[in-house]
Amino acid sequence: MTRRSAADPARRPLPLSRRRALVARHTRLQPLRDVPTVRLHLADELDPVWRATAEALGAAEVPIPFWAFAWAGGIAIARYLGEHPEEVADSSVLDLATGSGLCAIAALRAGAASAIGADVDPLAEAAVGLNARANGVRIGFVGRDLLDEEPPAADVILAGDTAYEGPFAERVFPWLVQAAAHGARVLVGDPGRRYLPASNLTELASYEIHTTTQLEDRVIVTARVFTLRAPTSAGRPGGPPGLRP
Repeated sequence: MTRRSAADPARRPLPLSRRRALVARHTRLQPLRDVPTVRLHLADELDPVWRATAEALGAAEVPIPFWAFAWAGGIAIARYLGEHPEEVADSSVLDLATGSGLCAIAALRAGAASAIGADVDPLAEAAVGLNARANGVRIGFVGRDLLDEEPPAADVILAGDTAYEGPFAERVFPWLVQAAAHGARVLVGDPGRRYLPASNLTELASYEIHTTTQLEDRVIVTARVFTLRAPTSAGRPGGPPGLRP
């Protein structure tokens, strides 16, 4: 999910076909080094795709194109699900802040019954569709900000690399705690971001992940996968609402 506020200025709407063309033109389909069974449309450099996105949307400033890269926290979740398919087998999965759709793809490859990616970036919808097709899976997509709503009725919620920025983390993690209180299994992937909460997390696995200096200050980072526990006092009466793509 692109991390921007609802107050951002309106941008030029683009048909899905044009968004797909932009993604295809500024990325190349390639296997992930750490999850070679998954192929994604990824950018080699940040600035060209960032400029192209701003120009296409008719905006002076746009968020980083998160969908054009595989982030370390998401890669860690993908590796973990490959090793532990029982986490998502026959389950409904929500990939929060999906970006490229990597975590949703990994979940479906591991045997999930269904997966939906959620992201407010309109280019992410195009990237998720292209990446799903490249990996032979079907992923639903929700383009609204789910953090403004009650957590939906998903069996498993995946959150890869959502603690990189304070204001966004402050919205994400209380929402994830609420989802856990409703009974969802919440898996968090993170490479040691500053705003990762210190409480309610139980480490499940740790991986050395290859990344790019386009995103990080080093080529290999340690990324961990956690499950998020709900405090015993959390929760609310009744069940969570369903999720409509």
